[in-house]
Amino acid sequence: MTDAVGASVRSRIPYQPITQRPALTLPGNARVAVWTIVNVEAWNPAAAMPRSVLPPPMGVPMLPDVPNWAWHEYGMRVGFWRFLDALKSRDLKATLAINGSAIEAYPQAAEAALSAGWEFMGHGFHQKPMHKVDDQVEAIARTMEAIKDFSGKAPRGWESPGITETDETADFLASAGIEYVADWVLDDQPVPIKTKTGRLTSVPYTVEINDVVMTAVQGQPSDEIFRRGKDHFERLWQEGAETPRVMAISIHPYLTGVPHRIKYLEKLYDFILGHEGVQMWTGEEILDWYLGQTGGQTE
Repeated sequence: MTDAVGASVRSRIPYQPITQRPALTLPGNARVAVWTIVNVEAWNPAAAMPRSVLPPPMGVPMLPDVPNWAWHEYGMRVGFWRFLDALKSRDLKATLAINGSAIEAYPQAAEAALSAGWEFMGHGFHQKPMHKVDDQVEAIARTMEAIKDFSGKAPRGWESPGITETDETADFLASAGIEYVADWVLDDQPVPIKTKTGRLTSVPYTVEINDVVMTAVQGQPSDEIFRRGKDHFERLWQEGAETPRVMAISIHPYLTGVPHRIKYLEKLYDFILGHEGVQMWTGEEILDWYLGQTGGQTE
């Protein structure tokens, strides 16, 4: 069973070196397309937290988990609005990866993102791994419906909570009408994903320029998103002279939106914007560019 699942995962995106693909060209011969993903989630204080900043007292988990829930809640009360200002002041738009349930939990944030022209991307209905979702088809449909009812447009993209997928998730997403996913962090260019039910594209996402990894998992210093992001961008920009690359910046309001980290995100944007040959796009803009370049071919 394990071997069969592994083979199935591999067969979704057959191995192809980036050096052995048809040439792609960004508008104006740009080198790098950069997209920002702002993750907005609704955590249930009466349930286990998706992650924590404080260990449980005496090693025994206790519910409700007020301190760890409040750690996340700070992001929606304060940190999110720092993101909004940082992006708006630079005339940038983000892709909002949002839980379907977060639209009701944080209506002012959802409205602000909509007014700012951000793209809405599905991020599960609840912040729960896809492996733990009782009915993935229903959860995907509920998320898409919540986003469409609020924004007037069904999401084209999807980022699973924790970027988790079961062996069937890609088929369910394609069948529901999702056009691209951010779960497959395996390339610097979009690549097609084979499904049973329709076209699906992987738009490059990241676990490297991602504040969950840098801050919540690795415990890096506050300026890590700038130091690592700068180095990451410089290499992609260099390589982009030969073939274009995509850089994702994945941020969460309760992590990078805090006072001692936000300026380093702003420094990263200013560094990137100081370069020629950069497209600051949303996920769906990257998708449309890629499909236009490849003629919409899936293989």
